[in-house]
Amino acid sequence: MKRRPVCLVCLLLMLCLYVTDLAGISMISGNLLPASVQKYISEHLKLTVNGEVQSCQATENSLSVYLKQVFLTVGSEQIPIENIKVYLNKEEQLRIGMVLRVCGKLEEIPGPGNPGEFDSKQYYACQKIYYQMKNGEICGKSAAYSYFGQLLQEIRQKAESILDEAGGAYAGIFQAMILGERGNLDAETKMQYQMAGIMHILAISGLHISFVGMGFFRLLKKAGAGNGVAGAASAFLIYAYGMMTGGSVSAMRAVGMFLVLVGAGIAGRSYDLLSAMALSAIVLLLDAPAYLYSVSFLMSFGAVIGIGAVTPEICSMLNLEKRTEKSLAGSVIVWLITLPIVLRAYGEVSLAGVVLNLLVLPTSGLVLASGIFALPVGIFVIEIAKKVVFPGKCVLFFYEKLCEVVGWIPHSTWIAGSPKLWQCVAYYVMLAVIFAGLKWRKKTAGGKAMRSAASVILVILAVVFLGYHPREGLMIACLDIGQGDCCVLKMPGGENFLIDGGSSNKKNTAVYQILPYLKNQGIATLDGIFVSHTDKDHISGIEEILELCAQNLTTVHVKNLILPDWNTTGEEYERLKMLARQSGIQIQTGREGKLLKTKEVQIEILAPENGADGSDTNEDGMVMEVYFGKFRGLFTGDIGAETEEKLLNSMEDVDFLKVAHHGSKYSTCQKFLDVVRPEIAVISCSAKNTYGHPSADTIKRLEDGGAQVEYTMKSGAITVRTDGERIWLERFTD
Repeated sequence: MKRRPVCLVCLLLMLCLYVTDLAGISMISGNLLPASVQKYISEHLKLTVNGEVQSCQATENSLSVYLKQVFLTVGSEQIPIENIKVYLNKEEQLRIGMVLRVCGKLEEIPGPGNPGEFDSKQYYACQKIYYQMKNGEICGKSAAYSYFGQLLQEIRQKAESILDEAGGAYAGIFQAMILGERGNLDAETKMQYQMAGIMHILAISGLHISFVGMGFFRLLKKAGAGNGVAGAASAFLIYAYGMMTGGSVSAMRAVGMFLVLVGAGIAGRSYDLLSAMALSAIVLLLDAPAYLYSVSFLMSFGAVIGIGAVTPEICSMLNLEKRTEKSLAGSVIVWLITLPIVLRAYGEVSLAGVVLNLLVLPTSGLVLASGIFALPVGIFVIEIAKKVVFPGKCVLFFYEKLCEVVGWIPHSTWIAGSPKLWQCVAYYVMLAVIFAGLKWRKKTAGGKAMRSAASVILVILAVVFLGYHPREGLMIACLDIGQGDCCVLKMPGGENFLIDGGSSNKKNTAVYQILPYLKNQGIATLDGIFVSHTDKDHISGIEEILELCAQNLTTVHVKNLILPDWNTTGEEYERLKMLARQSGIQIQTGREGKLLKTKEVQIEILAPENGADGSDTNEDGMVMEVYFGKFRGLFTGDIGAETEEKLLNSMEDVDFLKVAHHGSKYSTCQKFLDVVRPEIAVISCSAKNTYGHPSADTIKRLEDGGAQVEYTMKSGAITVRTDGERIWLERFTD
């Protein structure tokens, strides 16, 4: 650190930011606006703001506009509120740099409702965006705009259209790699690349920056330009490229390091990779402290440390000289360094990626080069551009087949769950000890093979330690998936079950809520999925999971699908069976009296009754009771008072109740509550719905009966843990 004071400053800055966050000072997480401003915004249905257009993005149903340097108009006062994202209710001709006056309702960017879910709040905080405006209406706009900013926008749009036409089926990948535009990537490609561990090539990185910047620099040098002119021109081009591609953290990190490289060359000074990296990190953190918790930030800088600092040292210690040996060592080291970051964010990591990157990284330059060279050609003759991009398409076809092979290989992805922060710290300490041991080994003679084997064993132990999650008793998690139901059961014996999984007001609940939660908890196998009934708000996510299993697009394995035993089955019921068969999942049916025993927990099915018709899916739904020690938990689907009264004779006092039908006034009747008398009652529904859920009458009946009522719409995922006697409750958003 004495030779690299910038690195020390960077570490101190990161530590200071983390300590201030622990102290409750809002510099990284939370809304940084004064409480009085936040209160004013929340209390007004319509507000007027003024801001400068930073970028525009057309979506399926609206035009998204990012405004910077935004001011909230309150009478004659202008209150700065940083940046906002506006969804306009109609198409507008806008230019970058225009100043807009927009009217609408400001809503705070929502955070995740479940563990493992993507954190939109933190993501936008890195862009200093804390509010969004839906159905915004432009009340005025300036004639002036930024000529340079608009030029970059038009260049980007033209490049996007050229790649769209020339790239064909792979256009979305070319656009992601060259322009940083992931919006046109199909969901299947994203999942395949993530499972294969090569998702990183779809981001603007140092490879892109060095390819474009150094290529332009050398071109100018050959044309007779001096270091100063060539360096300044290259630096300007790279800065403009970084801004044009959206200014992602990986791009701006690479841009910053390239600028330092060029500056060192012009000044005649030596270039130090770690110092340049630290300086880039300092600039990014000072501009937006929220980057400290950004996965992209940590991954990008972690990879640079692995490649630029640790790998050369390890290769020297182990006397690795061959290119393939160094490449493999670099791939493993980057994987090890970024492992805690990946697991904290996603709960899973690709094991195949360590090997695949040896094939992908050397060839991704061909994809990048063919796409970049196709752009100027495509301006004049698009047919020639298609030929120029063809080598890149061949490489992408190769990647596609690699991803398909990975999908078929069992255990190619390790679902380890999200480690605790102390586990991550202990893991890095273990790696540091191993690194120190290797350095000591190099200075001593004898027993090298034994010490090498010991180092490998210690690394394996460190990795296993990171994925260690002891099970203590029974855990029931009621996920926040909007207007719908989804409960996850983690048994003390290692079994895992899903009870329902669907939403009527959220799309792709499996991809965005259910599967991320399972991975966050380290759940790689579902021993069974119980379907209480076949309404969409209970099965839409289950259908997604089964479809993904059939296409080998998820590493979560499902063993059994348990459907209600009905005499008459409808279209949705048969579709679930068909998807299960395609995935090789066993199909079972449940009716009253059926018992499912695990090592320590018993699940008894109380309904539907024998001979149930299934014509009324709600009343004929599956009802289950869970027994663990003295604990009793009841899951009631969407049954109404009619079925509740039929079940009274088989009911008993319970500790936990998943309230029927999202708290409908037609369910959870008084007679039923007089018997079950739950201590904890969880209502799963959306804050905004057209059904009036939950009913005030139902809530009153529950509270009068002594139940502690919890709501997913208020607290996010509700988790109940028990050792069979005592009960603990956790609210995710509290």
